[in-house]
Amino acid sequence: MKKAIKILIKTVLSLVSAVVVFAILLFAFLTIREYRPDERETLVTAFEGQDMQKPKVGDELTVVTWNVGCGSLGDNADFFMDYGEMVYTADKDRVNRNLSGITETLTCLDPDIMLLQETDLNASRSYHTDETAVISDAFPGFDHTFAYNFKVDIVPYPIPPIGHVESGIMTLSRYDITSAERISLPCPFKWPIRIANLKRCVSVNRIPIEGSDKELVIVNLHLEAYDSGEGKIAQTKMLADILKAEVEAGNYVIAAGDFNQAFSGTDISAYPEYPGKWHCGLLEESAFDDSLIFLQDPSAPTCRSLDQPYATAPDKEHFQFYVIDGFIVSDNLEVLSCETMDLQFRDSDHNPVVIKVIIRE
Repeated sequence: MKKAIKILIKTVLSLVSAVVVFAILLFAFLTIREYRPDERETLVTAFEGQDMQKPKVGDELTVVTWNVGCGSLGDNADFFMDYGEMVYTADKDRVNRNLSGITETLTCLDPDIMLLQETDLNASRSYHTDETAVISDAFPGFDHTFAYNFKVDIVPYPIPPIGHVESGIMTLSRYDITSAERISLPCPFKWPIRIANLKRCVSVNRIPIEGSDKELVIVNLHLEAYDSGEGKIAQTKMLADILKAEVEAGNYVIAAGDFNQAFSGTDISAYPEYPGKWHCGLLEESAFDDSLIFLQDPSAPTCRSLDQPYATAPDKEHFQFYVIDGFIVSDNLEVLSCETMDLQFRDSDHNPVVIKVIIRE
């Protein structure tokens, strides 16, 4: 009996030791392999060096921003980070269906410029589908850039783990993007959480204006979601500085994306936040240059909670909705409209937001 107990204890200790050694090796591997982007990095444009169409003063532009939910957050999905249950939120067929719906919607909107977030390049959660290729193939005449904001060999949590992730923000333009830059945003997380987390950024894309020395500057962004608040504050402050510099240079500026915040001037009273759900932040418009215009359309929610699937939710009237996607534009652009397209979250947990603007003198 004593011998059996000793063998059991020895076996348990061996298993515990093996788990500890594995964990140490895993964290060492992820630390060595951690994605450490420079503060500023040049992005490759798809049609670099080619002569393309340029916008001119007086042109009307249609611009759409859309968090496409990595192709796997359709109306069937919930997600563990938003108090749901799923880690893998779609099978491969559903990912393909979502991507087909996304490209079809974008084609119908017929935009001049698209700012997309959560676009997977190579990720376990979307079955290693190159979503940037799927989308760019649907718009063969559009210049485009891609900036990583999530690049990890393996995200080791939860069980089953999220796995490999290469994802980021994608910008497409029917006009010539002559240069583009990835600018790193402050990361609020410390080691070891940082090594398997997002490294947020803005993508700054420059489009020359025909007959002018000014540029149309397109800033694509996806700000912090799951921090305690300090990350969003620091990232928003840096965004404000970037936009101010472009405004002072006299450029035409369109910044858009998933802010994970409602603008202070947006009436979100139709979407109360319920206890036990993810809570969005508040972006104070007064922290930005006075010449900037803030655009969100709360006539429909831009985002839904992922605590439960939307398609089968028994009470959609009291579902948790948010208005966190939108635009910030310079006042040398005349805003004609801003509209949230109510797609009932069929293909993504976000709805696209569309603006029409005119380039003024």
